[in-house]
Amino acid sequence: MLGTSITLLPPVRERARADLGFDIDFTELNFLDCQRQAAMEPQGYDVYEQCFHNLDIVWFWGALQPIEIARIREWDNISDLVKLGGVSKYAGRGRGDAPVKKLYIQPGGFLGSKPSRHVSMLPTVHNMDSFGYDARVFGAGLDARPSWGWLLDRRAKGRIALVDEPAIGFFDAALAAEASGELEFADIGNMTIDEISALMKLLERKRVEGFFCGTWRGGDEAAMLVEQGSVAVQSMWSPVYGKLRGAGSHFIEAAPVEGYRAWHGGASLSYHLQGAELDMAYEYLNWWLSGFAGAVMARQGYYISNPSRARDYLSAEEWAYWYDGAPAARDLAGPDGDIVVPAGSRRAGGPYTDRARRIVIWNTVMDEYNYAARAWDRFVRRVTEGVEA
Repeated sequence: MLGTSITLLPPVRERARADLGFDIDFTELNFLDCQRQAAMEPQGYDVYEQCFHNLDIVWFWGALQPIEIARIREWDNISDLVKLGGVSKYAGRGRGDAPVKKLYIQPGGFLGSKPSRHVSMLPTVHNMDSFGYDARVFGAGLDARPSWGWLLDRRAKGRIALVDEPAIGFFDAALAAEASGELEFADIGNMTIDEISALMKLLERKRVEGFFCGTWRGGDEAAMLVEQGSVAVQSMWSPVYGKLRGAGSHFIEAAPVEGYRAWHGGASLSYHLQGAELDMAYEYLNWWLSGFAGAVMARQGYYISNPSRARDYLSAEEWAYWYDGAPAARDLAGPDGDIVVPAGSRRAGGPYTDRARRIVIWNTVMDEYNYAARAWDRFVRRVTEGVEA
C-alpha cells in the first residue's frame, strides 16, 4: 500500500492483516512524494491511497486501472457527498475538484460525473479542513467569528504558517486573500494565470513584510510549530489538535464563517494487478469499508464514506462527539490510545451534516496547476530559506 499518514496507520494494518489473512506492507510518504511515486512507479505498489484531486496526475500517467463497482460490496451505502457532490440535493457543491467530477470512468478512459460501471478510486476517508488559531490573539467564543482572512491578519504577523502542498495550502492562501478583501477570483477553483500571479504577488509582499514564519508538510511538524509558540494561526489538519499538549487549551480549530476547504481520499488499483493479486486488492478495498477502518479514521477527526458501518465500531460517546457534534461525555482516545478529546469538549463546526453543507472549495488540481505549483514552490523556498527579497 502506497499512501500518506492519513490512512497508513498501525491499527489499520494490524487489523487488516488479521481479518484478511495475508501480509500488508505500508509505504508512507508526504503528499507530494506520494503523488509523484504513484504516477511514476506504479510497479512498486498494489494499492494507492491518497485523494481524488491527485487523480488528475496519477490517472493521467496511466498508473491505475478501473475499479469494478460490482465487486464493491458497500457501494450502495457510500454517501451522496461523493456520488452527487453534496450531502443533499440542496447542499452546496463547492468549487474545484469535488470527487464526483473524477469518480466515474467515461468512454475513452476519461474521468467524469456520469455514472458508469467503473470508478477511478474507491471513496473512503474525507474531511472539511480549516485552520487553527491562538485564542489569546484572536479571541474565543461566539464573538470570535473565525475567518480565512486571519491567515493574512496583521495581528499574527510573523507567526503565520501554511501547509506546503500546491493543491491544498495554495487554496488556504486564496481563501485568505478573498476573505481579507485583498483579491477576488472569478472561479477560485480554477484560477487564470493572471489570478495566480496576483495571489503569489500578494503572498510575496506579505512574506517580505515578515508575515510568515514557516510551512509544513506533516502533522507532527504542524504540532511542533504550535507547541513551540511559533504560530498564532496556521493551516491545520484534524489529527494535529489531538497531538497538542501545552497549547491544547488555547489553540483552537476554526469553523470559518466563509466555509470549509474539503478533501476526499480513497484507494485505487495499480495497473499491473491481475489474477490472485487483483483479487487480494479487492478484498482489501472491501475490508476498508467494513467498519473498523472507518472507526479508526473517526478517532483522528476524519469521516468515512459509509458511516453506518463505522458506527458499529464506535462507542455511543465517540459517535455523538465525532459525527453528531455533541459535547464529549468522557475523555476520548485517538487511534494510538492516547486521549485526544477531553470530556466536555465540542467539535468546531458541529455535526457532520452541518460541516458538509458548508464546503466552499475542494482540494484541487487546476487547469493551470503546473504554473501554480512552480510559483508556490518558489514562495515556499523563500519562506523556508528566509530570503529577504
